[in-house]
Amino acid sequence: MDPHLDPRQTHRLLDQLKTQIENLPPALSAAAKYIIDTPGDFGLDPIRVSATKAGVSANSLVRLAVHLGFESFEALRAPFRAALTTEREGGLGLGWLDRLEQAPDTARHGRIARNEVNIVARSLRLMTPERTAAIVTALTSARRCYVTATRASYALAYYFHYVGRMALPSLDLVPRHMGTAVDELMEIGAEDCLIAMTFAPYSSETLQALRLARRKGATLILISDSEVIAPGLQPDHLLLVADNTLHPFGGYGGAMAVLDCLLTHLVDAGGQDAQDRIRAYEALREDTGAYWRGGKLPKVPK
Repeated sequence: MDPHLDPRQTHRLLDQLKTQIENLPPALSAAAKYIIDTPGDFGLDPIRVSATKAGVSANSLVRLAVHLGFESFEALRAPFRAALTTEREGGLGLGWLDRLEQAPDTARHGRIARNEVNIVARSLRLMTPERTAAIVTALTSARRCYVTATRASYALAYYFHYVGRMALPSLDLVPRHMGTAVDELMEIGAEDCLIAMTFAPYSSETLQALRLARRKGATLILISDSEVIAPGLQPDHLLLVADNTLHPFGGYGGAMAVLDCLLTHLVDAGGQDAQDRIRAYEALREDTGAYWRGGKLPKVPK
């Protein structure tokens, strides 16, 4: 890496792109949007890969580089490559939080940010390799894996199912429409598992689903803020997460981090079959115009 490169240059370039993007020709605008949205990938990928991802030609990236005052694509990419060294957050420490908390006008923001960092760190620390491996085994060996949550927690369950089903087709979100989880768990049995997410105050509907699954002999996996959420209800596997926010409601930052790690383990466990399904899903979305690409009009089903 060139020692004369300043990683902070990327921020100036991104600000420049954001300011100019609406006045650029369509192809250059699409290239600019790609750089703004994915500066890390742009810093790593060769020109043809970046062009494909952005939906433009390689020449468009060269033209954008010249427009920004660079001699070549490589010269434009270089600051973004240099900036990648700053993404090793673990090695940077938390001095930035100390500085925020020490300044009167940013002290509150610093305290909020530190609390969120602590929530995520504690949740991931409690997610031990042994617990995680046991849960992955339970999920991958079950005939069917039901995922349930209600109210705000439903967003977590929906995300876990939306991504996880590409690695594990046996995942089934309940309730998926206007029914209740219990309605859709009538066929659950000893060969199945239920992964439930609930945080104080605990959802009665989720507790009912857990009790029904227990009576039917299914394996219970619970993601929650406590080991004891209701009398006589003991899950087979438990992932504890912190949720002690500074606002009146529970925070899901720790739960989201835990779920993302669990999803990564599931994709790893799925091997080549999981990779093939992910590519198939992406191809289907591209074919149906699910994603907007700069410089291209979305496809409209006939």
